[in-house]
This record gives sequence, structure tokens and C-alpha cells, in this order.
Amino acid sequence: MSVQMCGGISSEKSATQELQQLADSMKPKIEEEAKKTFDVFVVKSYKTQLVAGTNYFIKIHVGGDDYVHAKVYETLPCNGSERKVTGVKINKLHHDELTYF
Repeated sequence: MSVQMCGGISSEKSATQELQQLADSMKPKIEEEAKKTFDVFVVKSYKTQLVAGTNYFIKIHVGGDDYVHAKVYETLPCNGSERKVTGVKINKLHHDELTYF
């Protein structure tokens, strides 16, 4: 079991069904930020950062060689577990590292 320090960013992890569902729920906002629509939208990997909630840094395959990096913030459960897109980077490649926004 790995321990993550508050404020630190986790190592990159393989996509999970839960992360795909989170990304799917945020897809309209991610598309709005990217000013594009995506026929393909498959989470490949992600990192997390524990703050006063959780930041998710998500690498999403959007077709061809194109990837999008999205940052989604989720408030703590005691604050309603609300989610919002707080950053989107377009024109990324598979090998591009997920980084701070």
C-alpha cells in the first residue's frame, strides 16, 4: 500500500472503471474547455493530489495520436463531493507526462 502525502501528487496509475466514469461525467465540460468534441474518449492513466479534496490529473485518448490532459477537482464528501474541471491541455501525445496545471 502506498502512502500519499497531502499536497503531493501520486505516481501515474493505469485507468480504472471509476476514473473512466468520472471523466465521462465531465466530458461536456472538458469539450467546452478544449473547444472541441471527441468521438473517442478513453482514460489511459491518471494521477491524484490530495488537497482540501482531490485533484485528478487524467490522460484521455481522444482519437488517432491525440490525447487531452484534464484536471478535475472533487470536493470532500462532507462538502458534497462536487466536481469541476479546473484545467484542460489539448494536443498532447501518449508519451507526454501528466504534470501540474
